[in-house]
Amino acid sequence: MARPSLLTALAEARGVRAAQKRSRTRRTVERADGTRVWIDGRELINFCSNDYLGLARSLDATAALQESAAWHGVGSTASHLVCGHHAEHAALEAELAGFVGYPKALLFGSGYLANLAVLQTLLGRDDLCVQDRLNHACLLDGAKLAGCELKRYPHADAEAALRQLRTRPEAAALLATDGVFSMDGDLAPLKDLALIARAENALLFVDDAHGLGVVGPGGRGSVAAAGLGVKQVPLLMLTLGKALGGYGAAVCGPAEVIDALAESARPYLYTTALPPAVAAATRANLRALQSEPWRRFHLAGLIARFARGARRLRLPMIESSTPIQPLLLGDEARALFAARELESRGLLVSAIRPPTVPEGSARLRITLSAAHSEADVDRLLAALAELGLERRGLGSRDSGSAGARGERVPEAAPEA
Repeated sequence: MARPSLLTALAEARGVRAAQKRSRTRRTVERADGTRVWIDGRELINFCSNDYLGLARSLDATAALQESAAWHGVGSTASHLVCGHHAEHAALEAELAGFVGYPKALLFGSGYLANLAVLQTLLGRDDLCVQDRLNHACLLDGAKLAGCELKRYPHADAEAALRQLRTRPEAAALLATDGVFSMDGDLAPLKDLALIARAENALLFVDDAHGLGVVGPGGRGSVAAAGLGVKQVPLLMLTLGKALGGYGAAVCGPAEVIDALAESARPYLYTTALPPAVAAATRANLRALQSEPWRRFHLAGLIARFARGARRLRLPMIESSTPIQPLLLGDEARALFAARELESRGLLVSAIRPPTVPEGSARLRITLSAAHSEADVDRLLAALAELGLERRGLGSRDSGSAGARGERVPEAAPEA
C-alpha cells in the first residue's frame, strides 16, 4: 500500500471547503485612516476592527514608536532570556500589572502564545482543565497540547462547570474562561466561577482579550468589572492589539507564578521578544486609556445608540453591552449576502461562518470603535434597514436557540 500524501490530503480538505462554500480569502487593506479603510480602491467605513478605543493610529503612540525605533531599531534581536529583554519591555510589564492591580506581568508576542504558555506550563497528563464551550481556540489548543483531560461546559453555565470539576476531585484542576467572548460579546459569570474555583481548589484563569480597556472601572477589564482581583483570579491574560491598539499580550499574576513562567514556559523561552518600539507605543496607549476617559464614554454612547436602533429595526441581535454586536442570521448564504450588500453601500462588516461559530449561527460581527461617529452608526443602521434582516424565527439570546450559543459545536474555532 502506497504511503498517503500529506499534500494530497491538504488539497482534498481544501476542496471540501470550496464545495461547502467555506473557503477563506484575504482582503488587502491598501490604506487606513481611523475607521476608514481602502480595499480594491474603494473607501469603506470599517465595522469589523477590534480597535475599540481608536488607539491603533494614535499620534502619541506613533511618535513613541518612531522615537524608540530610532534608539533601539526595529527588532529585539533575541528571546527575552538571551538579550531581547529591553527597558521598554520591563516598563510596560510594570505599568500593565499596576493598571490591573496585579503584582507582576510577563509579555508575550501574542495572546495565542500567552495562553499556550500558561496551559502547557501548568497542566500535565494527569490534570484536569475545565473550559467554557465558547472559549477562544488558543485556550482549547493549550489544554490539548498540555495532554491533560479537557472538559467543556455549556456556555456561561457555572453550575455545569462545578459538576465537571467534581468528576475528578483527585486531579489538579484549572478553570479557564474568556472574560468577554469574542464572537458573542457577552461577559463570563466570573463571580460564580471564582466561588466555584475556590470551593474546588481549582486555579481560575481569565483571558480578557476583549475586556481590557472596554469594561470595568477605568477600563480595567472584566475581572475588575466583577469586583475581583488576583486573590480570586490568580492568572489574567491581556492582549495589547485590541483596545490598546498595538500588538502582543501579557499574563498577569503573583510574582512567583510569573517568574516560574518566565523560566519554563516554552512559548516564552523559544521565541523572539516583541520589538521594543512596539512596547513603547503600547505604553503611550496605556497612558491614553487612563488620561482620555472620553474614549470609553463615547464608545458606550455609540453602543447604546446602535442597540436602540437595532431594537427599532427588530434585528436578530445577540444581546451584548460591549463593542461586539453580533447580528445573528443563521444561514451562511444570508450572512454572506448581507456582508456584500453592506460593502456595496460603503460599509465593511465581516460575515462570520462555521467553523468559527457553531452550525446554524452564521452572523455579521459588527464591532464599534471610539473612532466612529454617531453619523457612522446611523449610516450602518440605515443600510441594515434596507436589507430587511428583521427576525425570522432566529431570535436574540432570549430565543433559546442552543445552536446560536454553541452548545452543539464540537470545536470552538478562532476568530474569523
